[in-house]
Amino acid sequence: MPKIVTGINYMDKKLKLAYSTCPNDTFIFYALAHNVIDCGELKFEIKLADVETLNQHARAGVYDISKLSFAAIGHLVEEYGLLRSGAALGRGCGPLLVAKPGFDIEKLSSKKIAVPGMWTTACMLLGLYLSKNPEAVPMPFEQIMPAIQNDKYECGVIIHEGRFTYEEYGLVRIIDLGEWWEEKTSLPVPLGGIVVRRDITSSITRRIEDLIRSSVEYSFNHRNEADDYIKRYAQEMSPEVIRQHIDLYVNDFTLSLGKEGEQAVNTLFRMARDSKMLPESNSPLFINSGINPSRDTAR
Repeated sequence: MPKIVTGINYMDKKLKLAYSTCPNDTFIFYALAHNVIDCGELKFEIKLADVETLNQHARAGVYDISKLSFAAIGHLVEEYGLLRSGAALGRGCGPLLVAKPGFDIEKLSSKKIAVPGMWTTACMLLGLYLSKNPEAVPMPFEQIMPAIQNDKYECGVIIHEGRFTYEEYGLVRIIDLGEWWEEKTSLPVPLGGIVVRRDITSSITRRIEDLIRSSVEYSFNHRNEADDYIKRYAQEMSPEVIRQHIDLYVNDFTLSLGKEGEQAVNTLFRMARDSKMLPESNSPLFINSGINPSRDTAR
């Protein structure tokens, strides 16, 4: 993908906005997608897809604004800049390595491991844990637990609602990669964030970030209004699991990363670059949005 030239004005076209079908993202973007908040002169063409599809579409420069795994963002910092609102990170919410009971963890490094995509943060955290690139087999995240249950693979890394449902498949937790990260760094685990193309002008970028934060605030203040929209894309999740999912992945860091959130993201990138899992880059990670990184918003 060629490096994007900055400064194009997008006022005269719809901005292509993409985010995942997961409840945390549909909760975040409900108000923006339904014009419940005033978007002013900005218009959006919205696409929903699973996060690894979004990662690969960003690789091709398909969208102007997109939710991406932080691992994918690390590969695309020349083309996209990170916003400080809309991110998914926190404590007690990291990916889990699961298997059937009796799995020998001592043999993990020699196993083929199912992952929800090669550019997912889950796959990156697995590599950091193993101190090497894993022998990973990518597949849609919802297929990983059935694949282990049916003995296609011995183990896999699960994300999203899998944290709440893996026992229903007869699986056990082998490693909590988020817990490992927190013990190693004392920081929240960074999972995904919202990026904007670097060719979009700073005034529009500031407006986009304001709108995303306002959309999150609206959903926090009207907790049930987005339910039908969320359920439409939540596959077969029960209302209880949907609520657990949102409560876990949407938090104060989603409103604004703050200094601790920024430190977590920068630490992930430094560790991944030191391990040769990400390319080096001199481009600033965060887009020049003019937003103060200190978290001054509370719900």
